[in-house]
Amino acid sequence: MSSVVEQVADRPPAAARPRRRPAAVLQGAVIALGLVLLVGGFAVMALDYRPYNIPTASMTPTLKVGDTVLARKIDDGAVGRGDVVVFRDQAWGGELMVKRVVAVGGDTVAITGGDHRLTVNGKPVDEPYLAAQSAESGTFSVEVPPGRLFLLGDNRQGSLDSRVHLEVDGGTIPAGEVQARVESTVLPFGRAGMFARTSAFDVIGGPKAGEPGPLEPAAYATVVGAALIVVTSAVGGVAGLTRRLRNRRAS
Repeated sequence: MSSVVEQVADRPPAAARPRRRPAAVLQGAVIALGLVLLVGGFAVMALDYRPYNIPTASMTPTLKVGDTVLARKIDDGAVGRGDVVVFRDQAWGGELMVKRVVAVGGDTVAITGGDHRLTVNGKPVDEPYLAAQSAESGTFSVEVPPGRLFLLGDNRQGSLDSRVHLEVDGGTIPAGEVQARVESTVLPFGRAGMFARTSAFDVIGGPKAGEPGPLEPAAYATVVGAALIVVTSAVGGVAGLTRRLRNRRAS
């Protein structure tokens, strides 16, 4: 009995046990928040987006040769006029391609008249994203079948698009062949940035260019989370070193 009493008596009182300093608790909380932001933002980008490389100048000046873009995975019902999309169609050679949707199922899309201006359902479309170049020489008029899309490159004189395939379903592709909608350029760093949604086709009514997905807030969350972890860890390390030096001098 006496040995048990002695062992209990030898234990330090609870008040004497070391407590975590408020600064250490705050540091841990900030690092935990940084981890949540970093992992959460990265997870959103990894699950929803895929990188694609631009191999040709058909989308100049919007996209240039060698650009790497991030495109969000979507279903065919989410495609609207003005969207820049990634697709693969066997009638076009089966290669991954990036073009701009200018007409959807039920539309009549045409380039006619002396000014060779694009019209959709008889309404002329102002396209501010086009390359500065002379007017197109070819003309066409196509009624887009339901469930299909008509696509053109922004570089109208250097793009193998729906105009080249007019003999097959009027140059259209199935909407289900679209894999993703381009939302940003990530490389080279000098051209990195989010795509602005075009309002060029809003006057027509019906399916419009899609709104941006969660890419921008996810990217900000990832950067902020990483910064919080790095800065907080560095500040904590410097504070700890300063404290140890002060204690050494005091002793």
